Amino acid sequence: MASHAEEIRRQLEESARVKQKFSNELVERIAAFAEKSAAALRSGGKLVFFGNGGSAADALHLAAELVVRLRAERKGLAALALTTNPSVLTAAGNDYGFDQIFSRQVESLLSSQDVLVALSTSGKSANILRGVEAGRARGAYVAAFTGESGGALAGKVDLLLNVPSRDPQRIQEAHITIGHIACSLIEKLACV
Repeated sequence: MASHAEEIRRQLEESARVKQKFSNELVERIAAFAEKSAAALRSGGKLVFFGNGGSAADALHLAAELVVRLRAERKGLAALALTTNPSVLTAAGNDYGFDQIFSRQVESLLSSQDVLVALSTSGKSANILRGVEAGRARGAYVAAFTGESGGALAGKVDLLLNVPSRDPQRIQEAHITIGHIACSLIEKLACV
């Protein structure tokens, strides 16, 4: 049991270290993301989240925080995740290929009033990159939650929220932390 406790403590400390390494610049970019998102919501736009695997789950989670509530009793905010409709995902995957499961939805659902949020630990997934390209083509503001380097997404988005880690587990933990912080700010800013 002692060895398990030591491993648990080590992982908790590692997770905390990643968050403590957030630069002032990253903190400012998180604030900018919340401000841009709230402005989009106030002007009739929506937030659209997407990712693969654990990042898909984070996309669902963050959209739910905005539609329902995080802390404040308030009106619902327009947010959705592109991973919620298995019929669309499988039809797009079958008819166009897995690399287009998000881009096809972005083409159908986004406008220049919206904020598109890609979540990717590596920043390299073809379907995420194509979704981002489709968002830019639609005129949406595009943000990405990534790991340290940002991968290929680094040069393709309006705002990069890159966590200072290369470990997917630690990156995803930090993504949900950033998401919760941003959602709490968005609640305050969008409902004024």
